[in-house]
Formats: sequence, C-alpha cells, structure tokens
Amino acid sequence: MSRERERVQRWLEAIQERVMVADGAMGTLLYARGVAFHHCFDALNLWQPEMVRRVHRDYLEAGAEILESNTFGANRFKLGKYGLEDRVREIARQGVRIAREVAGDRAWVAGSVGPLGKPLAPVGIVTPEEAREAFREQIEGLVEGGADLIILETFNDLRELELALTAAREVTDLPVIAQITVTEEGKTIVGDKPREVARRLEELGAAVIGVNCSVGPQVVFDAVEQMVAAVDVYVSAMPNAGLPRLVDGRYIYLSSPDYFGQYALRFVEIGANIVGGCCGTTPDHIAAIAKAVSGLKRRPRKSKREIAAVEVVEEGEAKQVPRFESATRFAQRLGKEFLVSVELDPPKGIDPSRTLQAAFRLKEAGIDAINIADSPLARPRMSPVALAHLIREHVGMDVILHLSCRDRNLIGLQSELIGAHALGIRTVLAVTGDPPVMGDYPNATGVFDTDSIGLVHLISLLNRGVDLTGRPTEEPTAFTVGVGANPAAVDFEREMERLQQKVERGAQFIFTQPVFDLDLLGPFLERARPLGVPIFLGILPLRNYRHAEFLHNEIPEIKIPDHLLKRMYKAGERGFEEGIAIGREILSAARGEVDGVYLMPPFNRIEAAIEVLKGIR
Repeated sequence: MSRERERVQRWLEAIQERVMVADGAMGTLLYARGVAFHHCFDALNLWQPEMVRRVHRDYLEAGAEILESNTFGANRFKLGKYGLEDRVREIARQGVRIAREVAGDRAWVAGSVGPLGKPLAPVGIVTPEEAREAFREQIEGLVEGGADLIILETFNDLRELELALTAAREVTDLPVIAQITVTEEGKTIVGDKPREVARRLEELGAAVIGVNCSVGPQVVFDAVEQMVAAVDVYVSAMPNAGLPRLVDGRYIYLSSPDYFGQYALRFVEIGANIVGGCCGTTPDHIAAIAKAVSGLKRRPRKSKREIAAVEVVEEGEAKQVPRFESATRFAQRLGKEFLVSVELDPPKGIDPSRTLQAAFRLKEAGIDAINIADSPLARPRMSPVALAHLIREHVGMDVILHLSCRDRNLIGLQSELIGAHALGIRTVLAVTGDPPVMGDYPNATGVFDTDSIGLVHLISLLNRGVDLTGRPTEEPTAFTVGVGANPAAVDFEREMERLQQKVERGAQFIFTQPVFDLDLLGPFLERARPLGVPIFLGILPLRNYRHAEFLHNEIPEIKIPDHLLKRMYKAGERGFEEGIAIGREILSAARGEVDGVYLMPPFNRIEAAIEVLKGIR
C-alpha cells in the first residue's frame, strides 16, 4: 500500500471510532494578520508561503487533526479577477504541499474547494458544463499536491455543490467532505433544506456531509441535527464565530472560544463526527473544541427509519401563486395592435424637467410607451426607476423600465424590482448591460451576478409569488417583461439560442437592436416568430455621417451597410433629414412583419422619432 493510500485508510479508521477536530478559518485569520481583503489569499501559496505555513502550524498545535489547504478560491473564475486564471493547478498543488509539510504524520490534509463565485445559469451565466470543468481543474491540482481528502465548503446552492461533488468523483476516489452554508432561516440562500441536501449528497457518494460558515453555532446546530436524522453517512459541523462586526476598521467576530467549546459538545451529542470552525475562528477556538471533544467516541445514531415519522413540514413553504394581470394599457394591447415605444435617456444631473417636457411631446404625438434607459454605454445618469416614476406621475404615460445586471447584485436586482412595482411600474426590459470599460469609469466594477436570461427568470419567479431562494413573497408582482435581441449579431446562432432561452424563462415581448440592414431582418424574423411573442423593430435615426461612422465602427454589433454610409456622407449638412428618411424607409418596409417599433432618437432628439412616424401611422 502506498504512503498516500495508507494515510487515507488511517483516516477512515479514525473517523469510524472517534470524533475528529478540523481546523478553523484561513481567510479571516490571514486578514487579521495583515492581508487586505482585496488581495488574492490563494496566491499567497506562491508569494508568501511562510505566512500560510504559520497558520497551518498554529492550528496543528491547537489540536486540529484535519488541515484545510489555502485553496478555497483557487478556481479559474475567482483567480481570473487577479489575472491568475491560468495558474489554477499550480496554486492548488502548492496549497496542499504547504499544508502537507506542516501536517507530517500528525494530521490529514483536506484540499479545500469553495463555490465558483458566479451564479449558475439560468440565473447566472456559468453553464453546468463550465462549472464542472472548473471544479475538475482545481481538484486535479489538489490531488497532484497530495491531498488526503477533498472538502467542498460554503456552498449555498445544491446544484453547484452537486457539480463539484460529481467533478471530485470523476477525478479521484479520495473521501469527500461536502458542506453547505445556511441562512438564519436554516436553509441555503436559494432555499435548499438541510435534510434534502444531505440525502442528495449521500446519493452522490459524499463520505461526510455537513454545514459550515453560516451565521454561528446555533443555526448550524439546527441544520446539522436535520442532516444527522436524514442520512447514515458521517456529518460535520464547522460554524462561523457568529456574525462579524466592524470595529476600528476591521471585522471582528465575537463568539468566544469557550462558547465554541460548549457547542462542540452539543454537536457531538446530536451525532456530528467532525467539528471545526469557519470564518472568524482562530487557533484558540480550535483549542477549545479539541479540549472539549478529546477522546470522545463516535456516538451511535438513530436510524433514518426511526425518525422518518417525525419530520416537520416547515412554515412558509413556497406556493405557486398565479400572476396578476398587468393593468397597463401597453400590456393589454401588446400583440393586438401596432405599438410604438420611444427611448429616453435619463438626465445626467438632478433636473428632470427637460426629459419630462420631451415625454409630454411624445404623449401628444400619440406614442404608446416611453422606454427609460439604464445608464446606457455605462455612463452614470439619473436612476431609471426615479425617472420612470416621474413620467408616470406627471405625464401619465406607460413606461418601460430598462433594468441592467451591470450595477446590481442579485439582492439589489430584487430590491429594485420590488421598489419599482411599489411605484406602479409594471413593464421591464431585462438587459445584461454594457460593461463599465465602455463608459466614463472604466475601472468601476461590473457586478453581472446574472445576465438578461437570469433576470427574466428572476422576474418570472416574483410574478409567481416567490423570490430567488424559493421563499414566498407577501404577494406576487405583475410585471410584463421584455428582452432585447440583435438581428445583426456576429454569432447569430448563439443570439437566437439565448433569445429562445429568454422566452422560455418568461419573456413576453422582444425589442430588437437598431436595424439598418433589412437583409438581416428576414432571417431573424423567420427564427424569432415561432417563439410566439410580439417583436418590436428597433430603429435609431442617424444624426449625420459622423454619427453613422461612430455607430458602425465603435459600437459593438451595430453594422450600417455601405450604401447607407454613402447616403449619409453625401447628405452633408442635411444628414439629420437623411437619417430620418432612412429610418422611415426601414419602418415602411418592415411595417407588416413586426408588431411594433422601438425608436431610439439620438441624444434625446425626440423630433427624429416623431418625424420617422409621420406618414406611417
């Protein structure tokens, strides 16, 4: 038997007989020792290995029998933020080797794997295949480094944990510890219940199933108790040291080592086999745990059959709530009449008066709805929710709120939608958003927790009366949701695949990007019409030749045919009139093929939109 196999066999024998002690936090301890949060902790394996080595050594001396490698975020997505995505295996290998040097024959090394840091599709943009490949890459590095175990920790989405566990089983036959994290409500943030998670992970072959991180020992205790009652495999408990508090510029965790020692005994009493710590815990916490459970034998547990009869149905189960019908006139007429929407950019300052005057003029011209753009081209402007509310209140027009995934995380998107609904806004155009690099603040951070497909899915959930975690909301929303599509997309097949996914997730109408080439519109309509939702033709009246040249050469995936560029060049000072004429020609040619038109007047020059419509409507 190889030395590696012998270590694994000794671990399997040990956990059968007694309670084992795992180590505590790595990241927050490194932070407490001077590493700033914006640094890449995993890269310290390469650049400051002695600092990582000291953390392992302190935990070993405190009584830890399982040392977790400093590789929690060593996947291509998280490392990509630091330009290290091509060094995943190297960082993972080195992380295990540092821990191995310290552990020797006194402890076992668990290769740590955390979530990817990007939500999975359909909410996010990472496909299951991409996620599993990323996990495989990291776990391969951990195995190459000589890990005794693999520990998957702090997962808040069962689907992602399933992918990580599947990847681990494909790479190695080492024992796998699989742990979720739960909220104060005792579920994962997406609504997975501990007992359901435990059963699924047992099916997939996890050697140990448990809970880590979360909001402290009490919440972890309740979740672990459910797991112990649901499965026959070993169970682990590794809570945070309570919730952090900001004290003099540093985050401090307030749960004491003595408190952790007391809870360690409680964890063992309900059947936990491994006890350790997570964020905020220190070698002192682990020493208290080791002192409390030292020498304790593994406790026998009741069988699943014994406890099956006493499972409780939790309060607040998500219910399927039928969506209320939208009351907006725009929604009622959608797909039944030819409708016109005009886009307005919010002002750059605090005075909305000029934009409101433009909205009044559009109402007088018979426009059906006004689109409110969301900081287009990643340039900061007034909140589109605020402007949409002002137009509804002062002008009395239907509004279509553009909502971008660029500037808001999943929490912020839900909050924005709930607030918009409370203000009477009922129609949303879900957009991914222009990246910050295009705008005035190229160093700003784009959030992109999800994309337009995921945002449509989120809105559809709110319309059914549940949030993204599956928890019921007080009442369902009544949004009508639209999406964008580009007939001139460079990768047309991918564009159409994404459009189909948007409609499958709940999109109720489509706005196209500006169309200048009717030869591209035909193939698009042929593919889009079978999706069964109204299609609005996007028209952007050109202002002059320079404007046309800019759009063609500097705005991604807007292409203007050569004959139109020549027309605009020849028009000279009459460029504005020529741009309106071109827009009118495009609309006339496509009028019978689409359900409406989406006009984007340049620089809020609404007279361009009004002129394009003359003689058409």
